[in-house]
Amino acid sequence: MVEAVSLIRPGQRVFIGSACGEPQALVRTLSEAAPRSSGLEIVRLMSMETTSLTAIANRTLDHSLSVRTIYLGSAREGEIITRNLRFITPMNMSDVPGLFKTRKLPINVALIQVCPPDDFGWMSLGISVDVTLAAAGSADLVIAQVNSKMPRVLGQSFIHVNDVDVIVEHDEDLLAVHPRPSSETAARIGQHIARLIDDGSTLQIGLDAASQATLQALSNKNDLGIHSQYLIDDIMHLYAKGVITNRKKGFNEGKLVASAAIGSRNLYDFIDDNPAVDFRPSDYVNDPFVISRHNRMVSINVAKTIDLTGQVAAEASAQTFYAGVSGIADFVSGARRAPSGKSILMLFSTSENGKTSNIVPALGDTAVVVPRGDVHYVVTEYGVVNLFGKSYQERVIAMIEIAHPDFREELFEQAKKSGIIGSERSLGEAVRGVYPVRLEETVEIEDEEITIRPAKPVDERRIQEHYYNLDKEDIFSRFFHEKTSFARKELESKSQIDYVKDLTLVAVVGEFGFGRVVAVGESMLLVDNNMAEVAFSVNKKYQNKGLSRRIMRKLADAARENGIAGLIAYTAPHNQAMIQLFKTLPYKVKTSYDGEGVYLKCRFDELA
Repeated sequence: MVEAVSLIRPGQRVFIGSACGEPQALVRTLSEAAPRSSGLEIVRLMSMETTSLTAIANRTLDHSLSVRTIYLGSAREGEIITRNLRFITPMNMSDVPGLFKTRKLPINVALIQVCPPDDFGWMSLGISVDVTLAAAGSADLVIAQVNSKMPRVLGQSFIHVNDVDVIVEHDEDLLAVHPRPSSETAARIGQHIARLIDDGSTLQIGLDAASQATLQALSNKNDLGIHSQYLIDDIMHLYAKGVITNRKKGFNEGKLVASAAIGSRNLYDFIDDNPAVDFRPSDYVNDPFVISRHNRMVSINVAKTIDLTGQVAAEASAQTFYAGVSGIADFVSGARRAPSGKSILMLFSTSENGKTSNIVPALGDTAVVVPRGDVHYVVTEYGVVNLFGKSYQERVIAMIEIAHPDFREELFEQAKKSGIIGSERSLGEAVRGVYPVRLEETVEIEDEEITIRPAKPVDERRIQEHYYNLDKEDIFSRFFHEKTSFARKELESKSQIDYVKDLTLVAVVGEFGFGRVVAVGESMLLVDNNMAEVAFSVNKKYQNKGLSRRIMRKLADAARENGIAGLIAYTAPHNQAMIQLFKTLPYKVKTSYDGEGVYLKCRFDELA
């Protein structure tokens, strides 16, 4: 071991196999020899820091060695990277192998870890192919630690004994990472994301707790596929359950395609000589063109901070310590271009201590990892928004909608000051409202999917368009006069609601973020008698299809859950549809006539 490492000369650039594939014995020997050397540059993708070379660099003021790390994160703790920002080389993962192969960044020595050679002399890089294969293929000197505990992983993961200069046989346990416990917040984010993922989707998913929670929320899906930078334990579990089959990927079908594995010993045993696993280098796995060839490709990545216009920062943090430039831009780009593809960015709404918002007015000097024009779906524990095609003003409303309630008012005022939202706008009751996901329901009516859900602040324009598209008689039934103008100001009360005292349900058809409202049901609390007044409007094309009945029942159930005593409605005597709708509720209905209209009333403590 010492003899092999002694071949490294002062001033050379040394690549070290990344993450859990790190050749630990070689690195320990190098760290012992490094203080007696000078001018070494260590190049690596991501390190577990079990033997801290950054500590040597700091202690010797970079004299003995300096470090160049490409992945903005540490598999051990986020603080390591934030203390050593000068070592970071921000790059898209798909570009790194080319950096080595073209010798723009020449590698003098590559320290790698491999499994024992087979009968033909081929050794697998095992759990770390990513950029390691390119580094080994372009290095002047390759030193390989042969470890019988390294799995033999199939795919483009092999290097021949003839291409290795020095072999050191040394068995030791591979580095393993156990998943961080999933928090309630991460679980909520995962549940929101799971609702966006269709059966038959191909997934790329990160290493952080929220990504793991997303995988755990997918147990009821079917025929999912994997094309991802990393394989982790939760992917293995879903494969074992039959949720992941890789049968409908449209490209590389039947294969779990990745470039590395980070997880437990069980995961490493699972991928050993498994024909369902296909490991490829990063310039293939992260190539946006390759990514875009998959059916329903969904990229799921974690952000640290997003501003109100959609700009994304992804530096490491205590909550998202695996985050960084790395593969995010590659997968965001590829997924957006895939057939029915989706790019999803998730973030915790606040810092870990809850004292600062991770949704900010502007990023300022913070590096932008994903530009606002490339951002589509954004998810926090408070909900999901789609920013694609949205104006600055629409983005502000959307991002504040999924921000923590404690920071919404402040964010709104900052947006006004910066001029990206009108000075006359207000948040209304939405400033404290928490979107009730439980009220969402998707139904299929005459081969068309219709989602019935609570209204959101971003629905204001859609509700306005709905009213303008109503027939004249339907407008009269709803508003009791021939109304021709539906000003934005009066619509605020229908979309900016608190979901408790006031609740608006909408029926939406079409793609998430671009759907069309075809029915609106409103419930408004009358404080004096603790009753909720309800009103409805349904587009002509969608009448007599049971939408109003479903919405009415949801409004009643929600009002009862929130401690409201009952419902009332006021309608025209000829509006028999509304009268009959009210009577479909399982409560005693009392009617009265005031000479112009009919009052309908029911209490939840009086069953029919």
